[in-house]
Amino acid sequence: MSKLSVSCKFFIISFLTLFQLTVEAYNVISFGAKPDGQTDSTQAFANAWESACKSTRPATINVPKGRFLIKPIYFNGTCNNEIIFQINGTIVAPASYSSLGDSGFWIIFYRVSGLIVRGGTFDAKGAAYWDCRKSGKSCPSLPRSVTFMESSNVVVSRLKSLNSRYFHIAIDGCENITLEKLNISAPSWSPNTDGIHIQSSSGISITDSSIKTGDDCISLGPGSKNLLIQRIACGPGHGISIGSLGDNAYEEGVENVTVSDSTISRAENGVRIKTWARSSNGFAKNINFQNIIMKNAYNPILIDQYYCPGHKGCPNQVIN
Repeated sequence: MSKLSVSCKFFIISFLTLFQLTVEAYNVISFGAKPDGQTDSTQAFANAWESACKSTRPATINVPKGRFLIKPIYFNGTCNNEIIFQINGTIVAPASYSSLGDSGFWIIFYRVSGLIVRGGTFDAKGAAYWDCRKSGKSCPSLPRSVTFMESSNVVVSRLKSLNSRYFHIAIDGCENITLEKLNISAPSWSPNTDGIHIQSSSGISITDSSIKTGDDCISLGPGSKNLLIQRIACGPGHGISIGSLGDNAYEEGVENVTVSDSTISRAENGVRIKTWARSSNGFAKNINFQNIIMKNAYNPILIDQYYCPGHKGCPNQVIN
């Protein structure tokens, strides 16, 4: 068993032991949230989070069964104690393609430490946004569904993400994040709907999950280090990718990544490393792909050092 797995399990056991001693409970209904899928419950969720974050004892936020309409929201730290976000219902985005604005986010956890997000469904209702992009109209900035930024010691378990407008889950500038037993889904033709995107983060574990998307099941950007990816069912989609790297002259590398015991099916690619053909100090090293089954993967293994989507203005190469 890896040191990463041991430390994550120790964190979970210690965390749950604390909760057995004394817990403050906050139900979003008590703060005015409506489970009808039509009433804006954003402020109610924000107020529930603020109360839990200020608690001097470990806290749990309960989201009961039902559909809760949420507009863009920040769950900010630093909090006084650990929090469990227990979701038994569905969190839905407004249907309009412009409803999430230009922030690039829908739901973001920022500078949070000691958090468990457990269960629930996040439905970003991406269809109208995909149509906007395909039409060539001017569309709002690409919005991620659920983002963890500058956070640490977070466990996300049994979460279901549907129809993201851009990335389903993004990990940026984080340490010690465990993602397990996730179910991520968007149509195979949906643009740029990466299942999980990671960058500038270390100590990330992704296990026992199903990812079906229109882009990479998992993508690792610059600064991704010490990652364990195991028992993933990927496809349809574009496979599991490292990169793109080398887009900037000065950027962090990707290192110490293990992808194992997974199945990639009906995918454009299996496992891939992609870099731009320009001068950069970026790198990829200590990458281990093992025990991976490919089923109808067009490019089972692809190392592309001339990555250039669209094939226009490509650096240091000629496209025939």
